Amino acid sequence: MAVASMRSALTPSFGTGAFAEVQLSADQFATVAAMIYDHAGINMRAGKEGLVRARLSKRLRALALTDYDEYLAFVSSPSGRSEFTHMVDALTTNKTSFLREVAHFEFLRDQVFPTLTGPVRLWSAGCSSGEEPYTMAMLLNETFSNARARDIRILATDISERVLGTASTGAYNADAMTDVPAAWMQKYWKRHRSDTRDVYQAGAELRRMIHFAKLNLMDKWPMKGPFDAILCRNVMIYFDKPTQEKLVARYHALLKPGGFLFVGHSESLTGITHGFRYVQPAVYVK
Repeated sequence: MAVASMRSALTPSFGTGAFAEVQLSADQFATVAAMIYDHAGINMRAGKEGLVRARLSKRLRALALTDYDEYLAFVSSPSGRSEFTHMVDALTTNKTSFLREVAHFEFLRDQVFPTLTGPVRLWSAGCSSGEEPYTMAMLLNETFSNARARDIRILATDISERVLGTASTGAYNADAMTDVPAAWMQKYWKRHRSDTRDVYQAGAELRRMIHFAKLNLMDKWPMKGPFDAILCRNVMIYFDKPTQEKLVARYHALLKPGGFLFVGHSESLTGITHGFRYVQPAVYVK
């Protein structure tokens, strides 16, 4: 079957029936935007109405609700607390890959890791489905010949329970592994078949280093630090400037003197007050 035909066959049609009539009004969008901002600090700007409607329409279908007023009333009620978690999962964007923005990992390898003589503490803030912390774990194993004997811990957090479920299993389809060097694949990953797909499972050398946990960056943080480096990449683009400034100040407080903050290459600390010194694009030091 051709790919286009296969997609057509597998994609349900909602062009007719009750769900085709559901529209997201300006007031409903504003309510959703206020809820997600108050909870997670995400600034759902005007122009995102189509995205919100597309993602939440799936939740309406799952709950057999016929309009967004019903849905918003439900997620605001005590009985809708679990659905509020689903809503947050649906509205948060989780795009990542192994060795994404590779210059950061080169900087860690060449400039950060060689200076660490005691315990190693790293934080992947907004770890999504786990490719970032697993990349750090592979790099640490490559950098330190005695990595197994060292006190190395990577904290990996995200607000989405859905992506944390993927991350904690440490299992990825073959197409997610294309950027991982072949030598690392052989050394740190075990291939097995699942249904008709190749799946790669992270080995014990990686998994022992990483602790995955759910964390809303807007909430109180249970960890005390200090960290040698914090990676919060392609996360702050979803926050407004006041929220970014507060978050960066909290990162600064948790880093060791000389510790590093990494942000996404599409991000910077320009326009906010902070205590960091610029090192290179998207890299700052305390």
